[in-house]
Amino acid sequence: MSSTPKTAADPGKAGNKAAKTAITPTREENYAEWYQQVIRGADLAENSAVRGCMVIKPWGYALWENMQRVLDDMFKATGHQNAYFPLFIPLSFMQKEAAHVDGFAKECAVVTHHRLEAGPDGKLRPAGELEEPLIVRPTSETIIGDAFSRWVQSYRDLPLLINQWANVVRWEMRTRMFLRTAEFLWQEGHTAHATEQEAVEETMRMLEVYATFAEQWMAVPVIRGEKTASERFPGAVQTFCIEAMMQDRKALQSGTSHFLGQNFAKASNIEFLDQNGQHQHAWTTSWGMSTRLIGALLMTHSDDDGLVLPPKLASVQVVILPIYRTDEDRARVIEYCRSVAAELRTQRFADRPVAVVVDERDERGGDKVWNWIKKGVPVRIEVGPRDLEKDALFVGRRDRAPKDKQSIPRTEFVAAISETLQSIQDGLYTRALAYQQQFTKSIDNKEEFYQYFTAPKVAENAPTPIHGGFALTHFSGDGAVEEKIKADLGVTVRCIPLEKSEPGTCPFTGKPSAQRVVWAKSY
Repeated sequence: MSSTPKTAADPGKAGNKAAKTAITPTREENYAEWYQQVIRGADLAENSAVRGCMVIKPWGYALWENMQRVLDDMFKATGHQNAYFPLFIPLSFMQKEAAHVDGFAKECAVVTHHRLEAGPDGKLRPAGELEEPLIVRPTSETIIGDAFSRWVQSYRDLPLLINQWANVVRWEMRTRMFLRTAEFLWQEGHTAHATEQEAVEETMRMLEVYATFAEQWMAVPVIRGEKTASERFPGAVQTFCIEAMMQDRKALQSGTSHFLGQNFAKASNIEFLDQNGQHQHAWTTSWGMSTRLIGALLMTHSDDDGLVLPPKLASVQVVILPIYRTDEDRARVIEYCRSVAAELRTQRFADRPVAVVVDERDERGGDKVWNWIKKGVPVRIEVGPRDLEKDALFVGRRDRAPKDKQSIPRTEFVAAISETLQSIQDGLYTRALAYQQQFTKSIDNKEEFYQYFTAPKVAENAPTPIHGGFALTHFSGDGAVEEKIKADLGVTVRCIPLEKSEPGTCPFTGKPSAQRVVWAKSY
């Protein structure tokens, strides 16, 4: 039996007594607004004074740090080293690779002056015009290529395997926190190789690193595939990606790996002497993921009570909530909670000690419970005087309903904490995979395809209902058809899956198709 006072806060009391969920509106009512409210409820981030940029708050940044830590270890295990390159890129560098310029020109922020001075009206204005404009880093292929051209002289210098953790700026007009902001955090890997085969192998190796991270750490199932020419990274020979389905059934590209061929090596003059003393251009790759993975995690697992965190990435895996009414009870309960926390920290999960917090804040028990539910902490423990008498813990799991709690003997709970956290981790993945499979449909008819992605009619200014999903169709690869479908439905080929399907006929052109592709609306 819970020791929570009967005055525990109700999720609907703040502004809407009829509400039965901590987050309003719900996913079904207004998915886009639900997303913003989950971020607010979990205190992950907030909009900044700079349009299109965000402030990542401690709870959100701790999640990013855990993602960063795991991925950094995975990169280093595959032989990569971290380095750092300038934020500013000379305009002339961007102009070296034509497709690259075309792909990023409309998103670039440009620095043209190097100081401020007071004007006649006393207001500051730019002064000191630069001889050459500088681009604020949208991606670093060109400036890293310039460094590689100095670092690579012989085949003995290869492979060169470099990663950078940094921020980038892409001047987005329509922004959404974590998913698409003018400035965001990311990592970008850049490598140079002596042969085409080595570069292709590197491209696929890093794609699998991303897929492994998404599935085993984020508990997000993904489809591995190749982008069509229209969706390819500007200047790349091939772009590979992992695509995940969000709970509004849209796709979110969650990581990309690019085989750049010799395009950037020729543009940046990355040359080496091979074993026969001949000059050769290197073969290069680049690959990256960003803070949009926080958005992916949120939209894959969260519910109408707030954020749901996979235990492997949660900065707090267990929160202990002391429940008491008197000062005498307070001292006994808090001492007991601290001793339980110490025991839990001796246990390990996902290669680190179990992360435990005892919430000793002087707030109502119910308010604290809902605060941690909205923050997504995997396991909550409530401890009151009666629990001390039984030497038991009143336990709730974030992957279950808020009221679904049970009393568990202390020793038993502590001994099984790793298994409990793994159970939550596995359950989140299984649930997300089932959702993806439920809303993935093979379609062989153009009319059915259009119907599948056409939104139901709603009242003017009403939110668009959740609809569609992933469609698997044969496709001849006709770029004009791809553009027409994008214009008609806002749907694109998300990827050509690496897992091959049967050959068939394209329902849009009647031409032969080697395999099915994945279509979806996307972020």
